[in-house]
Amino acid sequence: MSDRTYYAPLGGHSPQSDLLTGRAVFTEAYAVIPKGVMQDIVTSNLPFWEGTRAWVLARPLSGFAETFSQYIMELAPGGGSDRPEPDADAQAVFFVVEGEVTVTHAGQAHVLGPGGYAYVPPSSDFQIRNNTSAATRFHWIRKAYDEVDGIEAPEFFVTSDHEVAPTPMPDTDGKWATTRFVDPDDMRHDMHVTIVTFEPGAVIPFAETHVMEHGLYVLEGKAVYRLNQDWVEVEAGDFMWLRAFCPQACYAGGPGNFRYLLYKDVNRHPRLRL
Repeated sequence: MSDRTYYAPLGGHSPQSDLLTGRAVFTEAYAVIPKGVMQDIVTSNLPFWEGTRAWVLARPLSGFAETFSQYIMELAPGGGSDRPEPDADAQAVFFVVEGEVTVTHAGQAHVLGPGGYAYVPPSSDFQIRNNTSAATRFHWIRKAYDEVDGIEAPEFFVTSDHEVAPTPMPDTDGKWATTRFVDPDDMRHDMHVTIVTFEPGAVIPFAETHVMEHGLYVLEGKAVYRLNQDWVEVEAGDFMWLRAFCPQACYAGGPGNFRYLLYKDVNRHPRLRL
């Protein structure tokens, strides 16, 4: 487990000698935000966060993400927030890619290192801090919780990529596997944030076309993705947004594993009225 790596942006700025060409793509069906875009100029500050900057990768927007927002957060030593979430309806997943962060929920502190995962339910009393002497970077995925009468909201929990064994996809000899931090049959959860792993040369051998919206952040490796009618190359540090029903498939390029953090909305009826 110790050989797992997670790409984290460091910011910076391109020199004037660089060419303008890049791999960024924005369409009605999908978007690719490559790692080279995640520079200092596109970071944001957030209310009630100190020593912090954020790369906003996705947000609810007409013609773009509809169900979630996703940030990469960078906390300087001592940085963080005692009032991190302004929306009482928001639930969250934190996934650490570099350094160490302390999530305090209902007065109990939990220290998360690389690969650490925390689920925070809506209306939670929590704080988050970098109590170390080095910067820390983590993903923050937010979704408004879709309540269902008779089903309670999930509880807070922490776990780790290193603690959860990947589940092989059927008929793949383990070449394609998913690390599931939540039981897929647990109807309390209306979003899943998982890690998908492909061994070199493994494929999604058909064009997945489904109602779930996706956010994919490549943690490790490289691949060629088929999105709608296009082939795009992606590598560690790239982010993809896939609209509901966008056809999708991929080939893992090697030489190492291809792994990505995957968001999808699940377990709820589609809304019939906006």
